[in-house]
Amino acid sequence: MRRAIVMLPAIAAGLFLGSYSVHAQIGVPGGATASEQAVQDDAARAERRKAYAPVVYPKFMEGGDRPDIPPAEPQTVYFDQPEEVGSIIIDTANRKLFFVLPGKKAYQYPISVGRDGFTWSGTEKISRIAAWPTWTPPPEMRKRIPGLPITVTGGLKNPQGARALYLGSTIYRIHGTNNDRTVGRANSSGCFRLTNEHVVHLASIAKVGTKVKVLQAYNGNVSESAPLSSLFSWGDETPATAAKPKPKKPVAKKAPAAPPAAPAAKASAAAPAPAAPSAKSAAAE
Repeated sequence: MRRAIVMLPAIAAGLFLGSYSVHAQIGVPGGATASEQAVQDDAARAERRKAYAPVVYPKFMEGGDRPDIPPAEPQTVYFDQPEEVGSIIIDTANRKLFFVLPGKKAYQYPISVGRDGFTWSGTEKISRIAAWPTWTPPPEMRKRIPGLPITVTGGLKNPQGARALYLGSTIYRIHGTNNDRTVGRANSSGCFRLTNEHVVHLASIAKVGTKVKVLQAYNGNVSESAPLSSLFSWGDETPATAAKPKPKKPVAKKAPAAPPAAPAAKASAAAPAPAAPSAKSAAAE
């Protein structure tokens, strides 16, 4: 059963609203593609946010409960080119995060990304991983959104979610969310947001020092099925590279067995006959 979540209203309205990411170029009413419609929806929500009255929160807030959230393994996809195993690649345009696995494979996590004007690219390393992190809005955010708290402790009311992976010395993080509807949208201030189940999984396999490449768009091809070349790799073998049977080890010949030793000479079969009794002794008997 999914737990009911009480979010910060202004944060939910001001930070988390945005359009769903739709990547398939399908037609929608009015002739716009789905991706174009998503951009239009983002712009419309941004205009509506301007009319929201600011909500003033306590300066120091308690984040609430911190339940034990089990990890959820995401979909595995395939690359058409080798990438650094154990690294993270963020595809901003398609709103995906990849954790690179051996064999040109990767875990693919849906994410939310920065809204218009808040996207960025570069390479960082994970400098810290925290469970139920405290959230301290940076001064520039508090200036844009008056009334935000100075700090919120970790918990279900905290927009950072169950885990946060800090990116170098920047203000940006890969973190969870307690509002799954925000995942897949362009609505953050530059951070990358996953569902709590996914961020717990990512935090369990990533390490401090993991390289993170943030790209505007990933230039390789990503497939949900293994490429045919991996299924028929045996056909690429040539006689020079094909595995050769191992030569048999020569079997050592056994030395011929020595003939059995001749039996020892037997004692004389018949013992000498006793001497015939003398006439004298015979008479005595």
